[in-house]
Amino acid sequence: MAEVIKNLLPEPVPITCHAWNRDCSQIALSPNSDLVLIYARNGKDWKQIDVLSEHGQRVTGIDWASNTNSIVTCGADRNAYVWVQQAGKWKPTLVILRINRAATCVRWSPMENKFAVGSGARLVSICYFAEEHDWWVSRHVKKPLKSTVTSIDWHPNNVLIAVGASDFKARIFSAYIKEIEDKPQPTAWGTKMPFGAMMAEVTSSDHVGGWVTDVSFSASGDKLAFVGQDCTISVVSSGMQIATVRSDFLPFTTCIWITQNSLVTAGHDCCPMLFTYDDTGNLTFVSKMDVQLQKQTQKVTAMNRFRDLDKKAQDIDSKTTTTNLETLHQNTITQLRLFSGDRVKATKLSSCGVDGQLVVWDINSLEGMIAGLRIA
Repeated sequence: MAEVIKNLLPEPVPITCHAWNRDCSQIALSPNSDLVLIYARNGKDWKQIDVLSEHGQRVTGIDWASNTNSIVTCGADRNAYVWVQQAGKWKPTLVILRINRAATCVRWSPMENKFAVGSGARLVSICYFAEEHDWWVSRHVKKPLKSTVTSIDWHPNNVLIAVGASDFKARIFSAYIKEIEDKPQPTAWGTKMPFGAMMAEVTSSDHVGGWVTDVSFSASGDKLAFVGQDCTISVVSSGMQIATVRSDFLPFTTCIWITQNSLVTAGHDCCPMLFTYDDTGNLTFVSKMDVQLQKQTQKVTAMNRFRDLDKKAQDIDSKTTTTNLETLHQNTITQLRLFSGDRVKATKLSSCGVDGQLVVWDINSLEGMIAGLRIA
């Protein structure tokens, strides 16, 4: 089953990005503008309780730290802000990113002591709080990035970061900051991790490719999934074994792991889709998650069809023609987020889209609705 959260916005406008607080009782979203709107659950409804309005251009990324309850935002104005709640009001702190192009995405690290901001300046800003200066400072991961950074995701060890870019590649870098954290332990991706070191570089194909639109680490951090504008989804293991599915669907824009072996993608087909990656390294499409009852079409005989064409100059099929899709989302899905559970075992996830809708998907109930579906 899926729940559509209605009446969030006064009119249907695209939702660029969204983020939940720790218990999912509040949500921060951007309605494709320079504003961030915060809503709180009020019984079965949602009520707007605050507006974050510091950005000067369109907000492109939001992340809400579950433990510190801090919000970080970034935008096309080349700025990022850390928002902290004081006396019931959200107070912003400007973060100097030192970039000359728009910021495109932002993510808190798992320990929430730093965050990463991707940008069109062909770099990733790793930001942390310098106690001696009482200020957020940034360090840059640059080489060998050659194009706009489109997506980022943190490894569970709080050090490695996955970066997707429009040069058709997904990469893994070290974001180790020795001033604020201990020396990292060896991982399956490498042992030596000085800041900015590239640990891996992959592409979905040697012959064709597309912008990498999203990246996602599995719960263990041993697998990285990424989706591209060329309608592919790929999973690379720490042994650099790559599995790619070139789908018949429209391009994906977002992906996220919901178990150690299952992940969900979504994009221009307006429907979340489930894939599995087994222990033998095979990546397989399982099912679409948007299971809607199909409308029964009227049975039409040849005689009735010609009779209507003769009398009314109208085909019977044209009476039932509609521009509505047979999915809950009526336009591109822009982002997937976990709503409850984690990447070991997620029970619900949320999606937002260009149609202005926000939908919460119950993963467990889908197993009962789709025959033979088992999410491992």
